[in-house]
Amino acid sequence: MKVAVEGCCHGELDAIYGHIQSLETQKRYKVDVLLICGDFEAIRDSHDLKTMAVPEKYRHMGDFHKYYTGQATAPLLTLVIGGNHEASNHLWELYHGGWLAPNIYFLGHAGCVQVNGVRIAGASGIFKQYDYRSGHFERQPYDHSAMRSICHIREYNVRRLALLSSPDVFLSHDWPSGITQHGDLDDLLRRKPHHHRNALPQPGNPDEITLGDEGGLFDAPSSGAKVFSASAAPQNPDEITLDDEIETVEPPPPPPRETRFLALDKCLPRRQFLEVVDIPAQQGEAGSPSEGASQHPPVVLSYDPEWLAITRAFQPYLSRGRKQETYPDPDSARAAVSREWDWVHAHVQPKLGDGWRVDACQRFARGANSAHQQTEAFATLLEMENLVR
Repeated sequence: MKVAVEGCCHGELDAIYGHIQSLETQKRYKVDVLLICGDFEAIRDSHDLKTMAVPEKYRHMGDFHKYYTGQATAPLLTLVIGGNHEASNHLWELYHGGWLAPNIYFLGHAGCVQVNGVRIAGASGIFKQYDYRSGHFERQPYDHSAMRSICHIREYNVRRLALLSSPDVFLSHDWPSGITQHGDLDDLLRRKPHHHRNALPQPGNPDEITLGDEGGLFDAPSSGAKVFSASAAPQNPDEITLDDEIETVEPPPPPPRETRFLALDKCLPRRQFLEVVDIPAQQGEAGSPSEGASQHPPVVLSYDPEWLAITRAFQPYLSRGRKQETYPDPDSARAAVSREWDWVHAHVQPKLGDGWRVDACQRFARGANSAHQQTEAFATLLEMENLVR
């Protein structure tokens, strides 16, 4: 499966889709899915524009409204997470994830879905210590402070994501702390010297994005960063096998899984803002291609059953105030997820069918309450109270 990964979108959907189509023509391949790593700016109208936490001079409608109204259509399935410059009211309405426009799906403040069996998870927002342990206390209409704090990731979502068993791809807007030590840091600093002051030993511009080389391992916990990770089983080039020992030496244990990081820039001229990678389609429970499928099977977006179980297990701890209730200990949390796993298979799968298709529950519609309706449909699917109001 060919996956295009893009850094900060900033409303430049026309340019991003145009670049993908150009690559498809030049290289004679077909991209199956696009992943956008934040600052998507899903602005439907002037009201949404007023909820975006950016200086006035940077407020602009961008391209998204055309895809929302039907003037334009996304040419391929697009999965997005939120950053720290978003139409916060729109993304809040789809807290658990949902369709922003036809063929454009938001993973939610935290989420995991499957595309043809490939598990894609993501975390929206950026880390701020002073909001991390708070509940989701923001209420519309957002004031100046709430427009920013609503884009700050909460421990609630990190704990939920930590219960996932090995997603194939993970998206974040912030970069993982310390990952710069696993790449060519000197070269990174020569090319992009303006880093967050707490991330690297350089005075910095927190709005600048660091650009990683193709296949490189670059990272820093500064806002605007992009992370793409895929698991693989690496080979050990230093392994030596003697010919006369082939039949007498026990085979080595399976190699450890490897995480690869891809950092990308914002969509601007002469910036490396998009890369296409190959990820093998998986034979998983939801959304898997059938045996004997064609070389380019239809792209199917499915719910991830484990994430549905985690969502139900943690629903009692979703706080709508500043105070966050005490979380269960890890063993209790895992036990709760295990119970909900059984519940999800007994009660949710019959509603969705074997494919666990998202469009069997959530469908895009235009209108003032359409996003709320998708969230209500998701809550009804899991038979839980809808706290996103």
